[in-house]
Parts: sequence; structure tokens; C-alpha cells
Amino acid sequence: MRTRRGLVGVTQGDPAGIGPELVRKARRKLGKDIPLEILGVTAVARPGQPTLAGARVAKAALEQSVQLLQQKRWAAVVNGPVSKGWLRRVGFSFPGQTEFYAKAFGKKADEVTMMMIGPRLRVALVSTHRSLRRAVQTLNKKDIIRSGIHLAGILRQLGCKMPKIAVCGLNPHAGEGGAFGGEEKKIVIPAVRELRRKTKLQISGPESPDTVFWRAYRGEFDGVVALYHDQGLIPAKLLDFDSTVNVTAGLPVVRCAPDHGTAFSLAGRGLAKPDSLIAAIRLAYRLAKKSTQ
Repeated sequence: MRTRRGLVGVTQGDPAGIGPELVRKARRKLGKDIPLEILGVTAVARPGQPTLAGARVAKAALEQSVQLLQQKRWAAVVNGPVSKGWLRRVGFSFPGQTEFYAKAFGKKADEVTMMMIGPRLRVALVSTHRSLRRAVQTLNKKDIIRSGIHLAGILRQLGCKMPKIAVCGLNPHAGEGGAFGGEEKKIVIPAVRELRRKTKLQISGPESPDTVFWRAYRGEFDGVVALYHDQGLIPAKLLDFDSTVNVTAGLPVVRCAPDHGTAFSLAGRGLAKPDSLIAAIRLAYRLAKKSTQ
């Protein structure tokens, strides 16, 4: 089966959350600019009242999306927000949708990279859904290099021919020469050196985490490699919460998502803003077109 030109598939997420409302608003906003196909039955749940039946619908939509991507019916997939807690109750064994798609396409979790792509900040994460303790304990050179290479690839797809990338330090002030920890000397500096060799790009680091995102926002860097989940997501969402997109790099398909959750307390009130979902659909469409050129 051939891919229908530019068709972007959308899973609505948990039907009790704001996903279905956002999808309706996004379709009205986008009109016929981007061809969409929507998965997920909304009649099984009331807004704001998650159920096992709703979680099963969200899980089934994810599984069906993989089939449609593998059959090349879809050029890309965009995922509405799901509840990890409710999904676990219906047998979904993955920490998040990022890890689900990695497994579905034969990738290990440490072979893909979760990114936050916004209009003012682009961040790649070395680790994603792990406790902070485990993220620090498992930090390694290989994963930093993988994240940097994936970030460079996405930045090039977005039109930056020679991207400038900063790699965060782990400790306050990037370790202050070893005074606050040795991870920078043992892990980050060797990874930055290897990234420079592999990419032939301007890779800077380890940079002090308390200033590097401001510097990137001001234009000094095109992207930042953050060493753990909240180190990267807090500044990304602070700057561009309504227009930042979650991108999974390293997959053989294009996968994007909005940067927020189900917001059960907001569902059904007509107040949810579709900006991040619209940005995700537009970016997925753009990346899918790039991947076929």
C-alpha cells in the first residue's frame, strides 16, 4: 500500500481528556491545508472522567497507528495526550509513547531521542522517563552522542545547514572544574569531543545549565542537548508552552506530539488551546515532506 501523499495520522489520546476537543479545533483551523486521518472513538468516555474503556481506546489507537505507518498509509503520526497511569491499568507496559514507538519499530529505548522543538528553543534529551537518580546514575557518553547527532539531523531538516549545538553540564555551573562533581570531566567532555569529530559541527560544552538555555534563546546556539528530562523540558515549556512540539528522532517514521498532557480538569469546558497540537501537525507534515525529498 502506497502512502497517501502527505497524509498525517492523528491519535486523539485519552477520550476523557482534552485531545478530542483539540483535534476538532485543529481540523477547523487547518482546513484542507494538511490531509488528516483521525483515530480514537470519543463516545466511550465523558470529558474529565477517565475510564478503563477510554484507556483501551487510546491504547488501540496507538497500536493501529503502527500498522498504518508500517503499511505506509500514513506519512507521519501525531499523538494526542494520554494518561500513562490509566494506560498501565490496561496493559500498556511502556513509560511513554516515545518508548512505545521505539519498540514497535525495532529500536531500543536508548536508540531514539525525545526532543522539544519550539519557535525559540530546540532541546534534545539524553534520557526521558526515568527517575532523576537513575538518569544521573546511567548517564553515559554514548547517549549524549546519540542525542547530539539526532538533534543535528532535525535542525538540518528544519533548514539549519551548520547548526551550533550546546551540551549541558550535569552539575551546578557545569561542575565548576570538578568542585561540584566529576561527571563533566569523566562523561560530558569526552562526549562533546566525539560529537565534534563525528558531526564536524560547532559543539559547545559542557555549558552551565543555568545560563545555556537563555543563551540559546538569544541565538547563540541552534539547539541544546539536555542531560535529563526536566533539565530540558522546564525551559522549553516555560518559553513556548503553547507551540512546542514533542518529536521522536531516530525512528524510521515521523512521530510528533503536543507538549502537554490530558488536562482532565479542563476537558469539556471548551477552554483548551489547540496551538501545540496544530504546531505538531504542521511540523510532522513538514518533516514527512523532507524525508521523501
